[in-house]
Amino acid sequence: MISQANKKLAQWALKYALDKGCSNASVRIYAGTDNSFEYRDTQLDKLEQSSENSMTIRLYVDGRYSSYSTNRLEKKELEKFIANGIETTRYLAKDEFRKLPDSNRLYKGDGKGLDLYDKSIDSISVDDKLALIKNNVNEVYKTDERLISVSAGYSDGTGSAYSIASNGFEGETETTYFSLSASTSMKGAGDARPESYWYDSAIDWRKLQKQGIGKTAYERTLRKLGQEKIETGVFPMLVDNLSISRLLSPVISAMYGSAIQQKSSFLINKLGQKIISDKITIVDDPHIKNARGARWFDDEGIATRKADIVENGVLNMYFLDTYYSGKLNMEPTIQSPSIVTLKLGDRNFDQILASINKGIWITGFNGGNSNSTTGDFSFGIEGFLIENGKAVKPVNEMNITGNLLTLWQQVLEIGNDPRTTSSWRIPSILFDKVNFSGK
Repeated sequence: MISQANKKLAQWALKYALDKGCSNASVRIYAGTDNSFEYRDTQLDKLEQSSENSMTIRLYVDGRYSSYSTNRLEKKELEKFIANGIETTRYLAKDEFRKLPDSNRLYKGDGKGLDLYDKSIDSISVDDKLALIKNNVNEVYKTDERLISVSAGYSDGTGSAYSIASNGFEGETETTYFSLSASTSMKGAGDARPESYWYDSAIDWRKLQKQGIGKTAYERTLRKLGQEKIETGVFPMLVDNLSISRLLSPVISAMYGSAIQQKSSFLINKLGQKIISDKITIVDDPHIKNARGARWFDDEGIATRKADIVENGVLNMYFLDTYYSGKLNMEPTIQSPSIVTLKLGDRNFDQILASINKGIWITGFNGGNSNSTTGDFSFGIEGFLIENGKAVKPVNEMNITGNLLTLWQQVLEIGNDPRTTSSWRIPSILFDKVNFSGK
């Protein structure tokens, strides 16, 4: 939590910057802690603990803009820091689009109600954390002579911020996180060394999965034994909920104002047009309680709201902050999405898989890239060959190629199984007629 003393310091810094010649300014005070531990086999391999206190101040001076950060939070130091920042800013070129957002778009609530902070974080002992990861290693350690290594990691932390700006914005946030992960590697045929992982994360300690992480990582590695290429072909492609964000993220990135303005987006001039399958509705849902990514306002202080980013395949919005909306002469929206969700289908992953006569289930992507201007892509993949509704053979060292917009127009079915451990709650998705390069 940001102390009252530091809140007053931020308020003082804002007034000081304005008194020293800024036309506008904003100040953000941040305080955070991070802890991480890792066991590799039977040994504690890593222990890291850190804390941070910092101030970021954004200065608007004679049509010019700059941003500065410091962790030295004494008034005397800050006086010199702010004065030097203002003087330096005056050397920059003018930019008429650098300005604070209109006050009527700002969040004006008290920041409460999203349940993003678990007060129990201070009562969890280091012994409890170490026992958690040791137990997950022991779930599989020495249970299979083919195992090369087993590791498990735990991390948690807090983050608190207080922001104030000369346009009238004042807001505060406070969050916690907890994460538990495990990974295993095994001896395969020849030089093959398949490996895999599993994890869970939560804002609330009570909701964190504390057992079975190591066992799941082992099972995911075990099923990779015997991976091989199959023949080149065109197949239906089922991408599970752990991997699907790799295909959606470049589409979302193409909606950012920076990409549109710099002409590095394949979605330029696509507002109001059908860009992907009408089965797809993508929603930004920022006010889900106790959820990663939930927030009342963005980094500019703009109030968030639930919005259909894409509705039945039609692009409804770009992500436009104050700066890029001005550069593009468009109405501002929001700086970035908060929690990305999809309108869900009727069946889960297992039910969809059982309906596939022949296809490929993607469990991970290995390298590759996509062209942000054209949408063309080539990704390395691993997964399983599906025959008669069952995963029959692990595959790897294959590529999928095509165009992202074409791919997303070929959606056959959307699952109902999103993972809730991140701010991207995307279910398994089945695509038709995907080009696979193999033997």
